[in-house]
This record gives sequence, C-alpha cells and structure tokens, in this order.
Amino acid sequence: MNDALLTRIAQALERLAPPVPPSADLTTAPAYVWDGDVIRQVEAFDPVDYELLSGIDTQKGALLENTRRHAAGHAAHDVLLWGARGTGKSATVAAVVGRLQQEGQDVALLQCAIEELASLPRLFSVLRGTKRPFVLFLDDLGFDEGVGDARSLRSLLQGGTAARPGNVRLYVTSNRRHIVPRHLSEQDDPVNPRDVVDDKMALSDRFGLSLGFHAIDQQAYVDIVSGYANSLSLSFDPLEAIQWATQRGSRSGRVAWQYVVELAGRNGLAL
Repeated sequence: MNDALLTRIAQALERLAPPVPPSADLTTAPAYVWDGDVIRQVEAFDPVDYELLSGIDTQKGALLENTRRHAAGHAAHDVLLWGARGTGKSATVAAVVGRLQQEGQDVALLQCAIEELASLPRLFSVLRGTKRPFVLFLDDLGFDEGVGDARSLRSLLQGGTAARPGNVRLYVTSNRRHIVPRHLSEQDDPVNPRDVVDDKMALSDRFGLSLGFHAIDQQAYVDIVSGYANSLSLSFDPLEAIQWATQRGSRSGRVAWQYVVELAGRNGLAL
C-alpha cells in the first residue's frame, strides 16, 4: 500500500471522526461550558446585576459570601439551591460570580449539562491542572426513582480518587430539596425503610450549604418588576404587571423579567 493511499484513508477517517478540538484557555474567560469532551469559552457572559435580584436577600448574601471565600482560596461549601421554578436560583449563581469578577476576584463559572454527569471525572482531571477557582454549575438537577446516578455524584462530592479537586465547588440547582424524589410509601416499605430514606437524602446531605428559594407574594413580585423597570427607566402599571402574572399562573422573578421584556419591546428598547 503506497503512501498516497494511506494519506487518503487517513483523511477519510478524519472526516468521519474529526479530532476533538483543544479546550479553551482556563485562565482568561469569565465563564465556560463543558460539553463532555472539551471546555469551551462562553462568548458573552452577561449575568443579571446582583443588586437587581430582590426578595432573596438572605439567599444571595449567603451565596456571595461562600463564593467570595472560594475565590480567595479559603474553605467554602458545595451549594444546593432548591425551590420552585423561576424563583432566581440560576440567576443568583451567575450574578454572584459576575459580582465578584467586577470586584477583581479571579473566579470563573463553568456549566456542565446534566446529561454529561458521567463525564465529570474527566472534567475534574482537567481542572486539577489549574489553580484558578471554579464554580461548577449543574442546573436543574433531578433524578428519577433510581439512586444509582445520585450515588455516583455523591462520590464525586466527597471521597474517592475521582472527587472534585480543591479549586472546584459544585453549585447545583434543583426543584427538589433532596434532589431524588421521595414518597409517603417509603415509610410503609417492610424492608429497611430507614435505609431507603437515608439513601435518597444522602446526596443532598453532601452540600454544606442548602438555600431554599420559595414562591413570592404579590407585593414581592411587584417590587421585582419595579427594580427591573427602574434600571431601564421604564414606567409600568402595577395592576397590569399583576395581570401578566395571573395569566401565566405564576409569580416569580422569571415572570417579572418577562413582563419587563414586554415593556421594553413596547417602548422600542433593545435588551
């Protein structure tokens, strides 16, 4: 077989399975994503202003302090942010990292898709090669009836050779306080019911800081709308804002922001 033929075969194979591109420079960007193979830089990291997050002062203050410790190389917790959808969990994580970066702290956000959990040991191997502090963000985590995947993540949080490196802390959002669903029928299980419950709670127990985000009342919702609107110099009718939330069957920071987007569009503003 001649060299020309070997070259053509190699080129054909490369087209079928192109080489994995190199990971991004981990020392420069404010935010990254892990796709299961490589770390990619986020082109435009633009979190919500920390000061605009209202109605969750205790939660965002605790997360800011924990992240500030982590950025400084001090002891810090892995964090579970749990609660109803749209209550500001994800926005708070990004806003806290953005706030510290504005203060000159060298900490970066790194998001991993939930479907890539099995690749976390490989990611941790990469991150051990840098001293930069990272917040590894897992958004909307939840497991079904099985606890196998939950056990795997539990081992990565604490103990074992594949555990997360010291310059990484996990910030996880979930709609469930214990991540794995629980049922009243657990207490009726005749075979070690306490063991079943303990196994399901063991993952959430690995997080040193657990922050609950709860449904807000009408006044808190209007206050959130007001904060967003004032930052854009927009006026609004509180009754219309309430009607907007009523039509969507939910009062939350997310719905408040969606209403403000509507206001901005009416006034010819780009966001």
